Amino acid sequence: MSLSGLSDEASLARGRSLAAALDERGVALTHLFRPAGAPESLVGWLRERRDGGDALALHGYDHAEKPLGSAPVLGRRAEFAGLPRHEAGLRLTAARRVMSAVGLRTDVFVPPRWLASDGTVEALAEQGFRVLADENGVHDLADGSVERARVLGFRVAGTDRDTGEAWRLRLLGAEVGRTARRGGLVRVNVRAKDLKRPARLDAVLTAVDAAIKLGAEPVTYHAASRKAA
Repeated sequence: MSLSGLSDEASLARGRSLAAALDERGVALTHLFRPAGAPESLVGWLRERRDGGDALALHGYDHAEKPLGSAPVLGRRAEFAGLPRHEAGLRLTAARRVMSAVGLRTDVFVPPRWLASDGTVEALAEQGFRVLADENGVHDLADGSVERARVLGFRVAGTDRDTGEAWRLRLLGAEVGRTARRGGLVRVNVRAKDLKRPARLDAVLTAVDAAIKLGAEPVTYHAASRKAA
């Protein structure tokens, strides 16, 4: 389970509610953290959650789109999707410096939009990151092993229109159940904007309950990479 997009007091309150519901189920969260401009209230809460067993992943620096490299345009805020190694390294260094200043650290990286260029992967390895979680799997950068599994959630074709909302809710439950039944890695990402919709929160918790009933073991991204090794 991962949570992203917390940026203000309203979203933080909804994030606290999700975390409390997962605590009741014994499920730890991996918090996807963008350090640039993060409010102190969020930083303080992440410290508390880290001490309580949750994990932290660096989720880009400021999510500014950088039209560098040879990759095609891949949508808004795909900050690391087309960066060459040097540029990616500079942004990673800046992000880690900000995190260090507020007492946070991690060796797990989740790129914005779940897209990372080859240059980003090289820069991550050079800077000692252990885990890269992209849209198709969880990579152990130390030994090169990969646990293949798609990210599940409510982001479909880059849009959040209400069209097909009931279908989105059913699809999440079906995909989680199918993956859990075959013993695969179940990866569910919840965004702050999803928590504004009670039906989405209910669908996530229902899917979590179903996965646990089917024998899934709750782990963070760091633990998932170690299991794959």
